[in-house]
Amino acid sequence: MRALLAMPAGLQHRMFDEAQLARLRTLAVIDTERTVPDLADAADDDLAEVEVLLTGWGSGPVDAAALARLPRLRAIVHTAGTVRHVVTDAVWDRGDVVVTSATEVNAVPVAEFTLAQILLAGKRSLAQEHRYRSDRTLRPATLFAPGIGNYGAVVGLIGASRIGVLVAEHLRHFDLEVLITDPFADASQIAALGATKVEPEELYARSDVVSLHAPDVPSTRGMVSRELLALMREGTTFLNTARPALVDLDALREEVVSGRLAAVLDVHDDLAVNDPLWEAPLAMITPHLAGSQGNELHRMGEAALEEVRRLGADESPRFPVDGSRRDVSA
Repeated sequence: MRALLAMPAGLQHRMFDEAQLARLRTLAVIDTERTVPDLADAADDDLAEVEVLLTGWGSGPVDAAALARLPRLRAIVHTAGTVRHVVTDAVWDRGDVVVTSATEVNAVPVAEFTLAQILLAGKRSLAQEHRYRSDRTLRPATLFAPGIGNYGAVVGLIGASRIGVLVAEHLRHFDLEVLITDPFADASQIAALGATKVEPEELYARSDVVSLHAPDVPSTRGMVSRELLALMREGTTFLNTARPALVDLDALREEVVSGRLAAVLDVHDDLAVNDPLWEAPLAMITPHLAGSQGNELHRMGEAALEEVRRLGADESPRFPVDGSRRDVSA
């Protein structure tokens, strides 16, 4: 089975460690030192025998012109998340090319990051750290402050997405109550996660931490509205590892800069360099840390290796992308 690294130069050494690259060479006929970032630059002879393309961040599109030169193509194994910038309609229209992505495994570190931030938020860590840094005085009385701590706290998850489900599963190990709002998940599915399905208004009003895990589609943009944020109790925390477009930024800014709410924002593409949120004591703004970083990329590489192994063994892929839902694949 002949394969090709259709990705930017050097990316293979970030996605795979040396042992993984060596294993890849046992699973397919492939030159792991050679990449083809743009299929338009490849010679016809290079593509004629290729059955598997391994793609990743920065890969060029597999369009109709490329497909015409890939007559034996069986699969596109994407080592990153969304395939929308790589897999064109021409691939789906052809109908005989399996597409897989590492979205599922990329959800793992996002859920881990979210869990860590939820537990820190339960301790009101942003407010307490700011106060301690300001006056540098221990206040034993905070040991008895109501509303601080994770025992019996309420966590609200917006969306029973793959990440939302992983977060809910992690939270089962703690003495917390978990609420989930999702119009597409029924109460029994959510109950199986150890959580309770509620309407958005109840989730915002009752939760000590609200964490966003919905996809960025037209129907969800702006879903975290001024009215819903206003339902959150003073001192509670809003956490976003999803997409910035889902949140009314003006409303969130007002709540956080005023000190009424805290926020952990790992996604903030629309945040200007002079936005007051940067200086807000109760805002933690991280540079897209939640997704796979460093050695975590090798987990995504491992998932790609498994897909190549399955292809060679004529087994079903582990993480296929449904072409009918490609517009929401993330």
